[in-house]
Amino acid sequence: EDWQAATRIVCEELEAWYFGDWDAVKSAYPGVRSSLPGGLRNSDAIAGTWEELERVLRKAGYFRGGLQKVEAARAIAKHIDPNRNDSPSFRVFRDAVIEAASSA
Repeated sequence: EDWQAATRIVCEELEAWYFGDWDAVKSAYPGVRSSLPGGLRNSDAIAGTWEELERVLRKAGYFRGGLQKVEAARAIAKHIDPNRNDSPSFRVFRDAVIEAASSA
């Protein structure tokens, strides 16, 4: 059967994807803690992910005036490794993209 289409809507999960690849966050912002802050192990279960990301980055000395989402997204995205990211929603999205690309 030919592959047709998949719908994936990225909303709040986008910031969860950053927590899913903490090495990418550390590469973009070396001042953050080397390990995920306690309670943030399941990146897709974090309530208020952009607020949590802002809190973590501000604590490390970044974005004192508030999180600049586009700037942070560009900086972190450069370092994301799709095979390293452990966010379940990221993996579902990644797998759909791989499947679509492989059947094109």
